[in-house]
Amino acid sequence: MKGFDPRASFGYEVSRQYDDDPRGDEAETVEFLARLAGRQRSALEFAVGTGRIALPLMRAGVRVDGIELSQDMVDRMREKPGGDQVDVTMGDMSRITTDRTYGLVYLVFNTIGNLLTQEDQVRCFENAAGHLTDDGVFVLECRIPTAPSRPGHQYLDTMQIGLEHVDVDAGQYDPLTQILDVSHIRISGAGIRLFPISLRLAHPPEFDLMARIAGLRLRERWGGWKGEPYTAASWRHISVYERAGADNAA
Repeated sequence: MKGFDPRASFGYEVSRQYDDDPRGDEAETVEFLARLAGRQRSALEFAVGTGRIALPLMRAGVRVDGIELSQDMVDRMREKPGGDQVDVTMGDMSRITTDRTYGLVYLVFNTIGNLLTQEDQVRCFENAAGHLTDDGVFVLECRIPTAPSRPGHQYLDTMQIGLEHVDVDAGQYDPLTQILDVSHIRISGAGIRLFPISLRLAHPPEFDLMARIAGLRLRERWGGWKGEPYTAASWRHISVYERAGADNAA
């Protein structure tokens, strides 16, 4: 998307309404992650955002640090109870370091797609590996891409119809770059508002290869946070990676 700036996709206006429509699986997400936090009970969230997952994970007894690109999203988190207790390092999650190691590093809700090149996504895996303790794990949640199979690699989906507004998603996919350009469109009496975003899509086997490059290996993969099996019908994957030399019995 010409002129697209990832920081603009998560600016002030988005940060104010980001938590208005919760996904509904936050509790299951936190329970899953808390089990993997290791003996240190420590975690690092890449793209910590408004603390949607970090704050309840802290309440579950895990110390959580974060890396985040958008100051507006962090400012919103700081307004919440406990939001000032998350140590946030500002910057690109594929490059910036906290100079600490953790039993758990996690990246959820398709956010790895915000890195728009394969090189940057590989670097994200390498950065995650660099933050892990010897027995730590990196958890990645991402949707299975459907845009490549859409007719003409484009779509227009009605997401919500209300009495006062209609939400529509318009998307166009480039199979050469694997980049999906999407605009979330809200039509209401106040006018038309656009929320554009670009994402680089990848399937699980490509992520597994990125993990190998970073010195990690797939330990397990699930179709949901409740431990649903990952199958050909799964619409997302939760992939757990460990160091390539890790002892599975640990």
